[in-house]
Amino acid sequence: MIDIAALVPHAGAMVLLDRVEAWDACHILCRARSHLDGANPLRRDGRLATCCGIEYALQAAALHGALIAGGVVQRAGYVAALRAVALHVDRLDMASFGELRVGARLERQEATGIIYALEIQTADGTPLLSGRATIALPA
Repeated sequence: MIDIAALVPHAGAMVLLDRVEAWDACHILCRARSHLDGANPLRRDGRLATCCGIEYALQAAALHGALIAGGVVQRAGYVAALRAVALHVDRLDMASFGELRVGARLERQEATGIIYALEIQTADGTPLLSGRATIALPA
Protein backbone atom coordinates (compact mmCIF):
# COMPACT_ATOMS: atom_id res chain seq x y z
CA MET A 1 0.00 0.00 0.00
CA ILE A 2 1.40 3.38 -1.01
CA ASP A 3 1.17 6.17 1.59
CA ILE A 4 0.07 8.98 -0.74
CA ALA A 5 0.04 11.65 1.99
CA ALA A 6 3.72 10.98 2.71
CA LEU A 7 4.71 11.48 -0.94
CA VAL A 8 2.78 14.57 -2.08
CA PRO A 9 3.24 18.17 -0.96
CA HIS A 10 -0.26 18.35 0.53
CA ALA A 11 -1.82 17.54 3.88
CA GLY A 12 -5.17 16.74 5.39
CA ALA A 13 -8.21 17.19 3.17
CA MET A 14 -6.01 18.51 0.35
CA VAL A 15 -4.71 14.99 -0.25
CA LEU A 16 -7.30 14.27 -2.93
CA LEU A 17 -6.23 10.83 -4.15
CA ASP A 18 -7.28 7.62 -2.40
CA ARG A 19 -5.05 5.00 -3.94
CA VAL A 20 -2.67 4.10 -6.73
CA GLU A 21 -4.06 1.55 -9.13
CA ALA A 22 -0.97 1.20 -11.33
CA TRP A 23 2.27 2.97 -12.15
CA ASP A 24 5.46 2.53 -14.10
CA ALA A 25 8.33 4.77 -15.24
CA CYS A 26 6.08 6.79 -17.57
CA HIS A 27 2.55 6.71 -16.17
CA ILE A 28 0.45 6.61 -13.02
CA LEU A 29 -3.23 5.79 -12.58
CA CYS A 30 -4.88 6.70 -9.28
CA ARG A 31 -8.40 6.48 -7.91
CA ALA A 32 -10.25 9.17 -5.97
CA ARG A 33 -13.57 9.54 -4.16
CA SER A 34 -12.91 12.92 -2.54
CA HIS A 35 -14.86 14.63 -5.33
CA LEU A 36 -18.00 13.42 -3.54
CA ASP A 37 -17.01 14.78 -0.12
CA GLY A 38 -19.12 17.78 0.87
CA ALA A 39 -16.13 19.10 2.82
CA ASN A 40 -13.75 18.95 -0.17
CA PRO A 41 -11.61 22.11 0.21
CA LEU A 42 -11.86 22.86 -3.52
CA ARG A 43 -15.65 23.17 -3.47
CA ARG A 44 -17.17 26.58 -4.04
CA ASP A 45 -20.85 27.40 -3.59
CA GLY A 46 -21.60 23.76 -2.85
CA ARG A 47 -20.08 22.36 -6.03
CA LEU A 48 -16.81 21.06 -7.41
CA ALA A 49 -16.05 22.57 -10.80
CA THR A 50 -14.34 20.36 -13.37
CA CYS A 51 -11.34 22.69 -13.52
CA CYS A 52 -10.52 21.51 -9.98
CA GLY A 53 -9.66 18.21 -11.58
CA ILE A 54 -6.39 19.77 -12.70
CA GLU A 55 -5.31 19.71 -9.04
CA TYR A 56 -6.23 16.03 -8.82
CA ALA A 57 -4.12 15.21 -11.87
CA LEU A 58 -1.21 17.38 -10.70
CA GLN A 59 -1.20 15.47 -7.42
CA ALA A 60 -0.99 12.25 -9.42
CA ALA A 61 1.98 13.73 -11.30
CA ALA A 62 3.69 14.71 -8.02
CA LEU A 63 3.06 11.24 -6.65
CA HIS A 64 4.48 9.71 -9.82
CA GLY A 65 7.63 11.80 -9.45
CA ALA A 66 8.12 10.56 -5.90
CA LEU A 67 7.53 6.94 -6.88
CA ILE A 68 9.98 6.95 -9.79
CA ALA A 69 12.53 8.58 -7.45
CA GLY A 70 12.32 5.55 -5.19
CA GLY A 71 9.68 6.83 -2.78
CA VAL A 72 11.41 10.15 -2.11
CA VAL A 73 9.33 13.33 -1.99
CA GLN A 74 10.52 15.62 -4.76
CA ARG A 75 11.21 19.34 -4.50
CA ALA A 76 8.17 21.49 -5.11
CA GLY A 77 7.51 22.55 -8.67
CA TYR A 78 5.34 25.32 -10.04
CA VAL A 79 2.78 25.06 -12.80
CA ALA A 80 4.29 27.15 -15.59
CA ALA A 81 1.74 26.34 -18.28
CA LEU A 82 -1.44 24.41 -18.95
CA ARG A 83 -2.11 23.53 -22.57
CA ALA A 84 -4.89 21.84 -24.51
CA VAL A 85 -7.09 21.61 -21.42
CA ALA A 86 -10.48 20.14 -22.26
CA LEU A 87 -13.27 20.10 -19.70
CA HIS A 88 -15.89 17.61 -20.89
CA VAL A 89 -18.42 18.22 -18.09
CA ASP A 90 -19.47 21.15 -15.91
CA ARG A 91 -18.71 19.61 -12.53
CA LEU A 92 -16.91 16.67 -10.91
CA ASP A 93 -19.10 16.08 -7.86
CA MET A 94 -21.59 13.76 -9.53
CA ALA A 95 -22.24 10.46 -7.73
CA SER A 96 -22.99 8.86 -11.12
CA PHE A 97 -19.29 9.23 -12.05
CA GLY A 98 -18.31 6.78 -9.32
CA GLU A 99 -14.68 6.64 -8.32
CA LEU A 100 -12.57 8.93 -10.48
CA ARG A 101 -9.70 7.54 -12.55
CA VAL A 102 -6.88 10.11 -12.33
CA GLY A 103 -3.95 9.67 -14.67
CA ALA A 104 -0.69 11.41 -15.46
CA ARG A 105 1.75 10.43 -18.21
CA LEU A 106 5.32 11.74 -18.16
CA GLU A 107 6.11 13.24 -21.56
CA ARG A 108 9.39 15.02 -20.89
CA GLN A 109 11.71 15.48 -17.93
CA GLU A 110 14.68 17.82 -17.63
CA ALA A 111 16.53 19.41 -14.72
CA THR A 112 14.48 22.61 -15.05
CA GLY A 113 11.05 21.17 -15.71
CA ILE A 114 8.65 18.36 -16.45
CA ILE A 115 5.75 17.94 -18.85
CA TYR A 116 2.86 15.64 -17.98
CA ALA A 117 -0.26 14.73 -19.94
CA LEU A 118 -3.19 14.75 -17.50
CA GLU A 119 -6.49 12.92 -17.63
CA ILE A 120 -9.52 12.29 -15.44
CA GLN A 121 -12.22 9.77 -16.28
CA THR A 122 -15.30 8.36 -14.63
CA ALA A 123 -15.12 4.88 -13.12
CA ASP A 124 -16.25 3.42 -16.45
CA GLY A 125 -13.71 5.39 -18.51
CA THR A 126 -15.76 8.33 -19.77
CA PRO A 127 -13.42 11.35 -20.20
CA LEU A 128 -14.03 14.29 -17.86
CA LEU A 129 -10.85 16.34 -18.24
CA SER A 130 -7.64 16.20 -20.26
CA GLY A 131 -4.67 18.46 -20.91
CA ARG A 132 -0.95 18.96 -20.49
CA ALA A 133 0.96 20.67 -17.70
CA THR A 134 4.46 22.11 -17.74
CA ILE A 135 5.94 22.14 -14.26
CA ALA A 136 8.93 24.39 -13.64
CA LEU A 137 11.48 23.18 -11.11
CA PRO A 138 13.43 25.83 -9.21
CA ALA A 139 17.19 25.64 -9.34
